[in-house]
Amino acid sequence: MKPVRILLKKTGLAIYISHLDMNRCLSRAVIRAKIPLWYTEGFNPKPYLNFLCPLALGQEGLAEPLDLRIEGEISNDEIKESLSNVMPQGIEVTEVYDPVMKSAEIACALYNITLEFENEKEAGVFCEQAKAAIESGELTAEKRSKKGMKTVNLCEMINSFEIEQQSEKAGIKTVLPTGSTLNLNPDLLLDALYEKTGLSPESRLVSRACLYNESGEIFR
Repeated sequence: MKPVRILLKKTGLAIYISHLDMNRCLSRAVIRAKIPLWYTEGFNPKPYLNFLCPLALGQEGLAEPLDLRIEGEISNDEIKESLSNVMPQGIEVTEVYDPVMKSAEIACALYNITLEFENEKEAGVFCEQAKAAIESGELTAEKRSKKGMKTVNLCEMINSFEIEQQSEKAGIKTVLPTGSTLNLNPDLLLDALYEKTGLSPESRLVSRACLYNESGEIFR
C-alpha cells in the first residue's frame, strides 16, 4: 500500500457541487478508472479517499489536494491519465505525486477574489473603504465556534490583504488561515466588508489558488 496525492481543479458549474457530493463523485471516478485502491478494514470496507481541506460551496479551487492509498503496481502518470478520462466537466486532475507534507501542516490559503459592481464609482468606493477597514485593524463579525456564535476581529486573523480597482470590478488577493485549529472563510470576510461599506457586488468569484504551511511554503 502506498499513499498518493492528487491535485484537482474545480471550476465552472462544478463549484456548486457540495463536499459530500464531491466525495461520491471521486469515489465513482476512481472505481471507473480501475485504480487499485486500498480499502479500509472492518465490517464495511471503503476505499480510502481523503480531501485534506474541503472547499466551501460556490468557491473555485485551482489546487485542491486529495489523498488516496493504492495497492498494486501503477505509476502516478498512469493514475493521472486514467482519472482524467473519467472526470466530469469542471473537475480536472492537474497533478499526481507522492505526498511530501502531512495534512496537519496546512496553515493558510491564498484566495483571489473578483467582485463586480454596478459601475466604476461603486467599485472605487468599495476598494477605498475596504482597504481602510482592514488597515484600521478592526473588522468584527459573528463567527461560529464549538461553543456557539461569538464576535471576532477578522483583522487579527488575516495574514495579508491587497485590493485594487479594475474598472467596475474590485480584485482582492488575500491569505487567510485554513488550518484545523484556525480557519477564516473568505465569504465571512466579504460579508463583513459589505456590511462595513454598505456596498455589495452584483456578482463575485472566490478562487482558492493554493495552500501553504506555517513557513509560507506551498503545500505539497
